[in-house]
Amino acid sequence: MDCIKAQIAKELAAGNIGSNRECPYHPCHFTGQNCSFCYCPFYPCEDPDLGYSVKDRRGRDVWSCEDCLFIHRNVVAAFTMQKAKELGLEAGDPRFRTEILPEAKKRFFRMGRAIMVVGATSDAGKSVTVAAICRILHRRGYIVAPFKSQNMSLNSKVTPKGAEIAMIQVLQAQAAGLKNANEHMNPILMKPKGNSISQVIVEGKPVGDFTASEYYSKFIPGEGKEAVRRNVEFLKKRCDYVVMEGAGSPAEINIYDREIANMKAAEIADADCLLVVNVKWGGSFAYALGTVKLIPEEDRKRIKGIILNNIEGKTDSFRKGAEQLEELCGIPVIGIIPHLDVALPSEDSEAFRSGGSRGHGSAVIAVIKFPRIANFTDIDPLCAEDATVIFAETPAEVLSADAVILPGTKNTVDDLQWMKDTGICDALKQVKGKIPILGICGGYQMMGRMLHDPNGIEGKKTGDWEGLGFFGNESYWKDYAKVVRRDRAEIIDGGGDVEGYEIHMGLTDVKEQPLFRITSRGREGETEGSVKKDEMLFGTYLHGVLDRPAFRRMFMSLIRHDGKKPADEPAVEYDDIIEQSIEKLADGFEANMDMDRFLEFAGAKRRWRRSRSFSSAPLPTAGRPPPTPCSAGGWSGKA
Repeated sequence: MDCIKAQIAKELAAGNIGSNRECPYHPCHFTGQNCSFCYCPFYPCEDPDLGYSVKDRRGRDVWSCEDCLFIHRNVVAAFTMQKAKELGLEAGDPRFRTEILPEAKKRFFRMGRAIMVVGATSDAGKSVTVAAICRILHRRGYIVAPFKSQNMSLNSKVTPKGAEIAMIQVLQAQAAGLKNANEHMNPILMKPKGNSISQVIVEGKPVGDFTASEYYSKFIPGEGKEAVRRNVEFLKKRCDYVVMEGAGSPAEINIYDREIANMKAAEIADADCLLVVNVKWGGSFAYALGTVKLIPEEDRKRIKGIILNNIEGKTDSFRKGAEQLEELCGIPVIGIIPHLDVALPSEDSEAFRSGGSRGHGSAVIAVIKFPRIANFTDIDPLCAEDATVIFAETPAEVLSADAVILPGTKNTVDDLQWMKDTGICDALKQVKGKIPILGICGGYQMMGRMLHDPNGIEGKKTGDWEGLGFFGNESYWKDYAKVVRRDRAEIIDGGGDVEGYEIHMGLTDVKEQPLFRITSRGREGETEGSVKKDEMLFGTYLHGVLDRPAFRRMFMSLIRHDGKKPADEPAVEYDDIIEQSIEKLADGFEANMDMDRFLEFAGAKRRWRRSRSFSSAPLPTAGRPPPTPCSAGGWSGKA
C-alpha cells in the first residue's frame, strides 16, 4: 500500500488539509473518522448514492465526492485495505471501482437512521439538544448530520459552495464533527422582511418573497414537501444518523395539515422523536402533556422520549414529577438537564428580544437594536474581550457608549428611517470621531452618503435616501439578486487575517480607503470595506469579521472607558470557544440523560457492536473517559 500512502502525501502537499491535525496519514477531512483512505481509491466512482456530477470553472463535468463519507467508515476502510492487499492493487487500479467498491457497498452501505428533536414551545432548547446529540453520536464513531427542514431565522451563514443556510445548522454540523455544513442540512430558510412577507431560500438559493398565505397554500404543497424529502434522503444515504430539529411546537393544530417542519418532516424521514421542554418558562409538565395530547395518535406514536431542559438548581426535585408525567402520557422521561453554562450563539430571536446586556467587561459597546436586525450573532465573539454589550434603542444609550456597532438588517432602508425617527442618527453624528464605530453589512450601507432603491427591492417603496454620510459611498438595489460568498482577507493597515461571509442584496460604490484585501482563491488582490482610521470609522460586508482575534483586537484597542483602555484578554479564536462549549454541552447531556434509554432509542447499541465486529482498525474516541456533570450557570443558545 506504499503507493496509496504516496498519493496521500501528494494530497497533503497540495494543501488538501482537513480538520483532524492528529491523523497519522494526513489531516483527515472528517474529525473522528477512519483516516486510512483520506485519498479515495474509488475516485471517480460515479455512484449516485455516494457523489454527483458538478461543473468546474470551465463548464466541464467533474465528479464531486465532497459529501461522501463512505471510505471514512472503519469497516469500509479496513475491508478495502484487506482486499487491495489480497489482489495486489496499486493506486489508480480500476479494480478498486469495478471489484472492491461493489462488494464493499453490498456489505456496508445502508440508509442512515433519522431521529428528531421537537419542542413543546419556541426556545425550548431544540437546537442545543440536537447539537449535543450530534456530538454524543460523533464521539462514538458515527457519521452524523443535522437537519432542519424549515427554519425561520435572520441568522444565516454561507457554506463553502456558496449556499445560504441557517447559522444554527452550521454550528450543529460542527458538533457532528463535519468539516463543512451544506445546503441539504437546511433545505428551506425563511428570512422575515416585515408585513408578513418572508424571503424564501431553497437549498441555499433565494426563490422569491412570499406572504404567509402564499407560502402555506402554494409553496408547501409543491416544492416545499419535495425539498424536504429530497434532502433528508440525500443525508440518510451518506450518514449513519440524521439528527433532525423541529420548529416551534409540533402541536400547532391551526396549521397542522399544512406544516412541514415537525411531524410531517418526521413522517417523511421515518424518524422517531424526542420532545424537549424548557423548564425555565414554568408549566413544563403541562406543556409536555398538552403537546402530546394535541398530536394525532398516528404521529404521537413517534414520540419515544421526553427531555426536561434548562433546570435551575438541583435536578432531583423534578424526578417525582417526571415519574408522574411518564404515567400520564406513557412516554419515558430520558433526560433532566440542568441550566448549562455554555457560550453558544442564540438561534431564536426570543433570547435576543429579552434585552439586557451581555458580558461584564469595562468597555461599553452599544449595538444598535434595529427592528429588523439580522445576523446579530456577529457580536458574540466580544464575549472574549473586556466588554459589556448593550442593545441600544435610544440616543442616550449611544451617547453614553464607548463604541458603537451597526449590525446587519433585513431591511436597510426601513431601519435607517427608524434611526432617523428615534434620534439615533443624530446621536451617532455627535459621537462620530470620538469613539470607534463599526458598520456590518446593512449597517455599513447606512454609513454611506446615499442609498438608491429605484425598484423597491429593499424598502417598502422606491426612492433615494440620505445615509449617515460617514463615508462617501453610495449603495444601489437595482435587481433582485443576492451576493452570497465566503471570503478570507487581511487587514490592509496593520495586518492580520480575517474570515467571513457576505449575504446581502444591493451593491456599494466605494469612495473610501478599503479596509481589507481579499486573499480568497480567485479573488486575490480585490479590496473590501471602508475605513477612516483617524475618525475610527470602519465598514464591511463581512459577517464574522469579529470571530478572528486580529480585527477584534484592533477595534478594541481604540476604545477608551473613563480614559482607560480595556484589559488585554488572551487572543482567542471564537471557533475554539464554540468547540469548548459544544464539548461541555455534550458532557452535560451525557451526565444527565439515561444513556441506556437514549442509545436504545437511537438504535446505537446494535449499530455500535456491528461496526466493531467488522473492523480491525482502532475506533476513534472509543476510550473516552466518562463525562463529568456541568455546573449550573448561565445559558445561551437555546432554541
